[in-house]
Order: sequence, then structure tokens, then C-alpha cells
Amino acid sequence: MPTVAVKSRTVPIRDPARHRPRPHPKNGQMTLSIREMTEADTDDVARLRVLGWRHAYRGIMPRPYLDDLDPLPFAAGLRRGLAGATARTGHLVASGPGEPGRIIGWACQGPYRPHEAGWGEVRALYVHPGFIGTGVGRALLEAATARLSADGLPRVRLWVVRGNMRALRFYERAGFAPDGAEQSEEIQGVSVAELRYARG
Repeated sequence: MPTVAVKSRTVPIRDPARHRPRPHPKNGQMTLSIREMTEADTDDVARLRVLGWRHAYRGIMPRPYLDDLDPLPFAAGLRRGLAGATARTGHLVASGPGEPGRIIGWACQGPYRPHEAGWGEVRALYVHPGFIGTGVGRALLEAATARLSADGLPRVRLWVVRGNMRALRFYERAGFAPDGAEQSEEIQGVSVAELRYARG
């Protein structure tokens, strides 16, 4: 898979225990590293995804469903996806300051499904709950959309679960807006709707 040039970005990081700024001794900020996901990252990314679902969809999806989520099948799927990835499909991971091996964010991007010329899709974006609101998500979103644009996909769509107000506000602040498309899935007897957002 070709690599993407993603520069490290300096963002403020909050202390997950106190939700207060954890300042750098010099300038109050720390460096966030964003890079391509490798096979060695897949277990950590799968655990992050499960943690992200349980945090984001609490009260939206049935609790037994969220409690039973298993990262192992998803990790296996990620490895299969990496082995068969196309040139324009990619995964980015973010690691925190002083913790180069700890993944605190993940994004997946590629051509929009089903294919529409010129449209890309941010297929997933999750940040460790302890780092939400620190700039990690925005940095990952910018890196993923920059990758899509470099691959000839300047217009971007994504799906957001209705009721996930934090995510809806996040994407709206980043310039996305609902385009009127909706889809839904039934999960253990509960209908979960998604709204499509677009930019470009």
C-alpha cells in the first residue's frame, strides 16, 4: 500500500483523569503523531473501535449489544482488509505524546460506496474517549480528507448515527452538512438511523 505523507500536528491534550489541560512544560501543547496503520496495529484499533462504540452509542443502541461487542473478529477483518486494500483505501492511526505505541485515534477513508465519480468517504473515525475534545479527531479528519483529495476525491461523504449529537456537531464544525440521505439498521429490535453528511 502506498504511504501518505502525514505530518505530525501539535494539539492540546487533556488529562483523561481530570479533563484539564495537561501542559507541555514549554508551550502548553504536545505533539500528536498520525501515520498509516500497519498489521501490528489492528488489535489495538479493534479495541479502540469497541470502546468508541460503547461510548458514542450508549443510549442509542441496546446496551446488551454494546456489551457483547468483540474486538477479535473486527481485528481479523482489518487484517484481511489491509491484505486486499486498493490504492485509494487507507487507514490512519494517531498516537499520543510520550506514548508512541498507544493508539488514541483511528480513521478509515476510501472511495465512496457505491462508487460515484469524485466522491470519497470517511468510513470510520474514532478517538479514545479520554482524548475527545483535544483536537485528535479534527487532526485525523483533516489527514483523511487530505488523503482523499490527493487521490482525486475532493468531495467527501460520511454517515453519522442519528442521536450522536457530539459527532454531528463535530462534523458540522468541520464544514460538513446533511444532504438529506438516510439509512437505518435494526439492532436487537431497535431501529438505528444514520444521516449522510457531505462536504465539497
